[in-house]
Amino acid sequence: MQQNRHIGFDIDIVVPSPRGKGFFFYTNPPRFPFFSSFKPMDKPVSETIPFFDDLYPFTYTRPVTAIRIGILTLQEKWDRLLPGGKPAHLADNIVPDQTLTFTRTLQYPWQIVQFNAAAIADDFDLLTKGRSSQPIPASTQTINPEKIFIESGAVLDHTILNASAGPIYIGPNVTIMEGSIIRGPFAACEGSVIKMGTKIYGATTLGPFCTAGGEIKNSILFGYSNKAHDGYLGDSVLGEWCNLGAGTSNSNLTNSADTVKVWHQPSGARIPAGLKCGLLMGDYSRAAINTSFNTGTVVGVSCNVFGNGLTPGHIPSFSWGYSDPKKYQLDKALQHIANWKKLKDLTLTNTEIQILQHIFDNA
Repeated sequence: MQQNRHIGFDIDIVVPSPRGKGFFFYTNPPRFPFFSSFKPMDKPVSETIPFFDDLYPFTYTRPVTAIRIGILTLQEKWDRLLPGGKPAHLADNIVPDQTLTFTRTLQYPWQIVQFNAAAIADDFDLLTKGRSSQPIPASTQTINPEKIFIESGAVLDHTILNASAGPIYIGPNVTIMEGSIIRGPFAACEGSVIKMGTKIYGATTLGPFCTAGGEIKNSILFGYSNKAHDGYLGDSVLGEWCNLGAGTSNSNLTNSADTVKVWHQPSGARIPAGLKCGLLMGDYSRAAINTSFNTGTVVGVSCNVFGNGLTPGHIPSFSWGYSDPKKYQLDKALQHIANWKKLKDLTLTNTEIQILQHIFDNA
């Protein structure tokens, strides 16, 4: 185990993992807010290792328990369900619900999408039980309004909300612009923005401070990411600080309607992921305007995605383009990430830089 001392506490980084080029986060004491679910150093490493590379690219930059599925992250679910949070003997990749039967575990990243409808429904009940929604504006048309919950500070007018197929949760300070049409199950977390005329189908989650536009179906944006323009995003997961340029779309179904095969980091091969799978994009990656993502494309961390024709099935971390791919220079990548974070009044932290440096060195 290699120890790195910085910003007032220790981070132990286990590199590489037995199943790829991943690493795990342990702090002593566990108090840095960016990774709210760091594990104390006396926790057995073996409890986390089996699930790490299987959830590439999302666990290259966060603990498993910081994955958002439904409305809340796994850690936030545990904190609300049990007074002491997640029991230490349970695996980090369990998706807990109010039954505490632990019937769903995340073994592969595309399961984040597959489990999202059930997770939204469970989180909706968890967050709204015994509480009253803000009034639905008179200009908003609704179906099944009993399953629509609006938090304080949300602004929406002249929209259509259809909760007949699942609940709709509109978080604090969310903005839904006029002409938007939303079918549940759906969640818009704090500060997210839905632009004019957006069409959203369930089961979709917009994490905190995301921007949505165009057409979105059965997708999750973890946080601070933008799919702000026309184009289609379906059966997809975007990490944090991702951006899709105007006109970008993804395929989620092959022309032959065969099983979609998706890049699997531990095995270094494509494996079956079901009938539908769209784009799986790691943190800090961005796509140029009119990018066409192939069915089941996996994009690593901090990629600048541009090129000719459909994308390849896997774009490794720190890729600069895909037609004639080169490696993204680290200093440029960090500067570009800092520029994007500044747009939302945030800065690139020392911890993020060290994590990105490690990923770059092993890409």
